[in-house]
Amino acid sequence: MKNGGLFFAIGCLFMLFVWTQAQTQQAVSSPETKPPTRLFLERADSLTFNESVLPDAQILYGNVVFRHDSSYMYCDSAYFYEVSNSMEAFSNVRMEQGDTLFVYGQYLFYDGNTRMGYLRENVRMENNQVTLFTDSLNYDRNADIGYYFEGGLIVDEENELSSYYGQYSPTTKLAIFNDSVQLDNPDFILYSDTLHYYTDSKIAIILGPSVIVADSGTVYTSRGWYDTVNQTSLLLDRSRIETKNRILTGDSILYDQASGFGEVFGNMFLQDTTNHVILEGQYGYYDEQIEFGLATDSARFLEYGQSDTLFLHADTLQMTTIGENAREIKAFYGVRFYRTDLQGVCDSMQFNTQDSILYMFDDPIVWNQNYQLNGDTILVFMGDSTIDRAHIKQFAFAIQEQMPDSSFYNQLKGNDLKAFFSNGAISRIEVEGNAESIFYTAERDGTMIGLNETQSAFLHMWFKDNLFEKLKLEAASQGVMTPISQLSEEQKKLQDFNWFDYIRPQDKDDIYVVVKRSVESTPRRSNKFVQQ
Repeated sequence: MKNGGLFFAIGCLFMLFVWTQAQTQQAVSSPETKPPTRLFLERADSLTFNESVLPDAQILYGNVVFRHDSSYMYCDSAYFYEVSNSMEAFSNVRMEQGDTLFVYGQYLFYDGNTRMGYLRENVRMENNQVTLFTDSLNYDRNADIGYYFEGGLIVDEENELSSYYGQYSPTTKLAIFNDSVQLDNPDFILYSDTLHYYTDSKIAIILGPSVIVADSGTVYTSRGWYDTVNQTSLLLDRSRIETKNRILTGDSILYDQASGFGEVFGNMFLQDTTNHVILEGQYGYYDEQIEFGLATDSARFLEYGQSDTLFLHADTLQMTTIGENAREIKAFYGVRFYRTDLQGVCDSMQFNTQDSILYMFDDPIVWNQNYQLNGDTILVFMGDSTIDRAHIKQFAFAIQEQMPDSSFYNQLKGNDLKAFFSNGAISRIEVEGNAESIFYTAERDGTMIGLNETQSAFLHMWFKDNLFEKLKLEAASQGVMTPISQLSEEQKKLQDFNWFDYIRPQDKDDIYVVVKRSVESTPRRSNKFVQQ
């Protein structure tokens, strides 16, 4: 969906929510009390008096009928208090209002002055396709609202809703539920503390802590609305959706439970508990059917399955399932990541949780301790607890800083470079094709002796305790050593040397910092297709 259509849809949904809230407030507000009118006895099979027991009542038996305005009341027997304009009805009680509202029970006290009816025992209110069941119902004819307070159930064509307290208005079609609310639908069950429900649209307004349970997953929310027919919802206030091994959380979520599609606005959090990965952003979505997630706007990816967590940021992040359980992460534009033993930047990247390989494209750079690796394409192989090896394809360049803020750097370059790690540090480097190197030799106390320069087809270099140990050159090799005192500045650096430490992410929060390369230090790019 394009941004314009997206924002329009959000606006419409927001206006719908505001409208339903306004309708709710209007429905529950106190109506204007109508002037009292007379309660009439229409008929009865017999009428008697018992002044010693009920001095103010007419005692009625058989086919009793009362009328108050346009409402009729039927029962087997009754007491009629004509002076107080009220009556009590017993057995087979029925109230009728027009041809759409019918209320049944075994007992009714009705006050014609206040237009209030109090029904008890097996009470049933019917309004077209909506039926309310309870044992105690008070019906306010002024407001046209019936409410129960000792447990009740409302049933329509789609749902059954129960609660300890509830009320229903035949005029507005609004039902209000409080305390131990449960909405039963063939496809899900909704548990809530406070719920408003429109029997015409079948939309539930969630106003308290709620849980929606379905075969596909569980929703936790405290505010929003749910369309029980289409199974679509707007969930607010940091709602959470749990499906299989995934958890989706956000400030607000547009969720289609039938299709399993959730769109998140604000502080998106998508966690895969099986693959131990998290996707975050200020906007994103997740499609359960194809198991695809996207995050953007301060997007971040976390991989916490190893002993150290990988923190990765990019403008746009995508996460999808490959095979049974493996997760594939794709990052686009401005990629920066941090792990204690490894940091890196590039323009686009791919990560597979099954083989734990980072594929870095477009000006990639990787740092490990005082090493920097860059080239056309970099593959980083992550071990169980630390980095295992790195493979730099085309225009490979490796740099080791000898001392911070110094001008001494060991350097390797060539067509193809493989770096092998042990205990989080580089232990061996292999360079294949046009291998060049410069590296410094030093006394035991660290005093620099000279600079060695080599050129060969193949190069192997070993390190121990982060220090150069030995070197092996193959095929048409040549080398020269220059004492430190005779070095020129030009000799200290191989062609295309660039030290990018100012770009390097310093911690998990620094991945969000935008750092641009200077024009003069832009790495060379390959114009060749590189197979992976």
